[in-house]
Order: sequence, then C-alpha cells, then structure tokens
Amino acid sequence: MAMRFPCGRVPRRRFLADCGLGFTGLALGAMLHRDGVSRAMAETEAEWRPPTGLPHFPAKAKSVIWFFMLGGTSHLESFDLKPEINKHAGKTIEASPYKSTVLDSPYYRKNVRDFAGTPRALMASLYPLQVGFQKRGQSGLDVSDWWPHVGDCADDLAVVRSMWTTDNDHAAQLQFHTGRHIFDGFHPSIGSWVHYGLGSSNDNLPQFVVMGPSPGDCCGGVGAHDGSYLGPDHSGVTLSLDPANPLPFGTPGESVSIAGRRRQLDLLQRLNGMAAVEYPDDAAMKARIKSYELAFRMQMSVPEVVRFQDESARTLEMYGFNQPATQTVARQCLAARRLVERGVRFVQIYDDGWDAHSKLLSNHTTRCKAVDQPIGALLKDLKQRGLLDETLVVWATEFGRTPGAERSDGRDHHPYGFSVWMAGGGIRGGIAHGATDEIGFHAVEDRHYVTDIHATVLHQLGLDPRRLEIPGQKRLEIDFGTPIHAIL
Repeated sequence: MAMRFPCGRVPRRRFLADCGLGFTGLALGAMLHRDGVSRAMAETEAEWRPPTGLPHFPAKAKSVIWFFMLGGTSHLESFDLKPEINKHAGKTIEASPYKSTVLDSPYYRKNVRDFAGTPRALMASLYPLQVGFQKRGQSGLDVSDWWPHVGDCADDLAVVRSMWTTDNDHAAQLQFHTGRHIFDGFHPSIGSWVHYGLGSSNDNLPQFVVMGPSPGDCCGGVGAHDGSYLGPDHSGVTLSLDPANPLPFGTPGESVSIAGRRRQLDLLQRLNGMAAVEYPDDAAMKARIKSYELAFRMQMSVPEVVRFQDESARTLEMYGFNQPATQTVARQCLAARRLVERGVRFVQIYDDGWDAHSKLLSNHTTRCKAVDQPIGALLKDLKQRGLLDETLVVWATEFGRTPGAERSDGRDHHPYGFSVWMAGGGIRGGIAHGATDEIGFHAVEDRHYVTDIHATVLHQLGLDPRRLEIPGQKRLEIDFGTPIHAIL
C-alpha cells in the first residue's frame, strides 16, 4: 500500500538511502523531490521509447534547416511565373479565357466557393504581377527579381510548384507542420517527428531549435513546433539571439566561471553514477538526472553558438549583418549554420509579415529584402564549407496568394496551388517540379499535399514515417505523405 507523506516531507527510507550517498546524495534527493520525482515510489513499468538513434535506411542528410514564411508568400511573385496574368489584368477570372480552367478543374467544386456558395474567386479582377523575373543559373530556373540572392543559388534549388493544402486561414501554419487541419486537434510537428526518430547527435545542445516569431494562438500557436502525443521532450526549444540569455536558464549566471561550472558538472556526474548503482530500476530518477545533466551542458554550449565574434568580417557582411533590414534574419541564418555544424538535427526559423491583403508591392519588397540575402548567404556558406550535401534546407509558407486582386492592390489567401523549394541533403538542384494552371490558381500537375514535404524530409534523413508509430496512436493515410522522388 502506497503511503502519503504530508507537508512535503521526505519518506524515512528515502532519507536513509540518501544518507548512504552522503551529503551530496541528500542534495540530489532534495532536487528530485522538489521536482516531484519520488525514487522510492517510482513507476516500475517500462515506458515506451521511440526507436531513436539509428535511421531505417542509409540517410542522405543529417540535419534540416526549415524556413517558414508566416502570412503566406505569393507564389506568383516568387517562384511561379505566370505571364498570362498580365495579358488579362483587370478582367475578372470569369470574363477571362481562364474561366473554364478554374470551373472545369476537378478541384473547383471541392475547394473554391464562399459561404454562400458563390465562387468569389471568379469575381476578383486579375492583378498584374508586381515584379519581373529572370532565368537564373545554368538551369535557367525562373526566379523573381525580389529574390536575387536565392536566385544565385538556382542550380541548387528544387522548386515544387504544385503544393496544396485545405485551410484557407492562418491555421494553415499548423496544418503545414502537422499535416492536420486545426479542427482535428493537435498532432506532432515535422520537427518533432525528426527528433523522435533520430534522437540526439550532440548531447550538449537541444536537437530541435526554433527561432523567430511563433504562430499566434489563433493559428495553432506553438503547435507548429510541438511534440503533441510524442511528449514535450520532442518539442522545439526556442532560442533567442541574445548571447547573454539565448534560452531560459541557458547561462550559468555571471557569478559562475566556466571552470566552476565544469567542476559542478563533474561532481554531478559522479553523484549520478553513485545514484544509478543504488537505484538501477528507477526510470523516473534516471530521466530527471539526464535532464539536469543536459541543462548543465547546455549552459556551457548554447551561449557560444550565438556569439559571432569568431566569424570573419566577410562572412558577417555576406549574411547582411551590416544592414538594418537584414540583421535579424542574418543572425538567425548564421546561428542555424553554427547549430547544424554542431550536430543539431532540426532548426526551424519563422519569418512573419507576409499577409499582403493590400499593398502587396511594398509588403513583399520589404519582406523579401529582409530574408533573401541571409537565406542566399546561408546556402552559399553551407556549400563552401561542404555542409550543404548533408544539410537539407526547406523554404515554405502556409499558402500562396490569389491571382485576383483584393482591396485593389493585394492578394488573398490561396491554398489551392503554391510553391516551396528545397536544397541540399541529396536534393536535385536546378529543377522545377509540378505546375499550377496558366494563372497559378490550381495545382494541376504532380500535386503534393503538405505531408509529401514531410515524407521527403524524413526520407532524406533515412526515416520511414510508417515505422515511426507509437502504441495507441492511429494516423491517417494522408499523415504519412509520399516522398517526392522526382526531386531526389
């Protein structure tokens, strides 16, 4: 019969056991008790553990850097040139030659209608493209003039122009990362599946790192980088770019020297070894000890990642540290490179502000200027260091923007056809895969739901999503996705 102890007092047998470990054992016991871990009363049943540590088959990539543009970047002004829009600008889709393209599409009746059943997308006037395009690299990939630095890397890019999703509002941010509509509830994100499947390759750093502004609560919030039923161990760890405090409790404090912290960790490891001998079957205690040790190691390693003093002036300039418009994303991109250099599995970077219902020209000019140079620099830097082959870079957004105008000078949300691109990590470069129709409305050729991107990422990491099951959790067929073999 389990005994309860009032007022937070420690049971006698645990007190005597801690005395057997000496004064320092008492300290460890107090920490464990404070955190609600009862060694004497610990669960004895073995917990389910994910198959971490080894891929299912030989991997092409070791790490992922995942860019996500919150708000919805226009595919029409980035990576999917549609000159037919300009030829018929000002006409409604219904009055243009492309009425049948939209209406006769097998996807129309399913996707395109407002709450009253009126096809409002047909009533909007076609809005001319707001930027020119150039053929980039030896491959001649069409990339807009708003993306010159990324365009310089065209021969490393595989642009998927035939993405689709089902959420027409900003909860599409959650859907892109989990594969599920927000009405289905919360499910593990792609970064969490990677962490779950592969585990750690560097015990001194978090293995799933998140930077930038997270989605808002109305859009699923941290669900876009949450472990859900996989458990909080597999959720993303938010990293700031302040060297003095890069993550909560991520520094040992100003009064503690590096040497002092090293001595503390050495002592803790000796204590943990003694405790492991004394309580070999206590899974809860082992987990808590592991978390303490990881916290100590992170306090030594994380601040170093976001200190850029050892980078050359040329590198900092290449990323855009010297320009106010690019500084924030430059720091995120350089930190991402430094993280994957140190073995971090998944780095997720959000950029916000792309929801251009009006003033698309000024909005996208500003946002592209902020991200294009740093992302292009990251691709070039990874390549020159020999890291691009083992680092999979993904650029994605929640959906595209409509061919028709909204508020006269903007574009509305558009989940029926849009673009993402991937580079490195075994991806074929210099190609465009899939297609939307003549005005960029529907994905019509080699269509891909968002989980196909997940499956492609997992495949390049050596993981089969169908083998990442855990007891009691049923997944739908669409959750698994299918790797996009045409770009591999």
